[in-house]
Amino acid sequence: MIDEKGILFILSGPSGVGKGTVRKRLFEKATDLQYSISMTTRAMRPGETDGVDYFYKSKEEFENLIEQNELLEYAKYVDNYYGTPRKYVEETLAKGLDVFLEIEVQGAMQVKDNFPEGVFIFLFPPSLDELKNRIVNRGTETEDLVLNRLKEARKEIEMMDAYDYVVVNDQVDHAVAKVEAIIQSEHLKRERIAKQYKKILEAE
Repeated sequence: MIDEKGILFILSGPSGVGKGTVRKRLFEKATDLQYSISMTTRAMRPGETDGVDYFYKSKEEFENLIEQNELLEYAKYVDNYYGTPRKYVEETLAKGLDVFLEIEVQGAMQVKDNFPEGVFIFLFPPSLDELKNRIVNRGTETEDLVLNRLKEARKEIEMMDAYDYVVVNDQVDHAVAKVEAIIQSEHLKRERIAKQYKKILEAE
């Protein structure tokens, strides 16, 4: 029996490209993927569960974990820390389960430094005009903020070279199908399978 470790998949891309929508649709299908649960210092909200919605930590605990390099990435938003715990990801992968992380570009670059064996997927807008429309249609941002986000998106698109795959999010279902194909092909990669077979042959 081939004892295969799971793979960490990172879906990333500019703000407004539809990362969350693609992830939700992917998880609505029958999938063995495990969603990477983030860690946060913000207070638990009614209806949330520790270890399901987030891993909740005090500021002190979180800062200790940063020092011990126990986070694959982290960021601070409005006085609260958010991050991806290394231990949870590594333990889940060791069980042979794939872990899926949906994250901003800056966070993905941190993960790449800390966990380069991950598979990095860049979700790309069909065009910058389309990205602008998506940000504007959210109706939550002022014109200045929209321009800032677009400027940021241009910068993030230039970071595409750091990724293994690029998926254009023209239609959600198409994008999801491409992500599924990437997951499948990664499991079929010769070097992953060769390692497992070597172990079997050595054990004979």
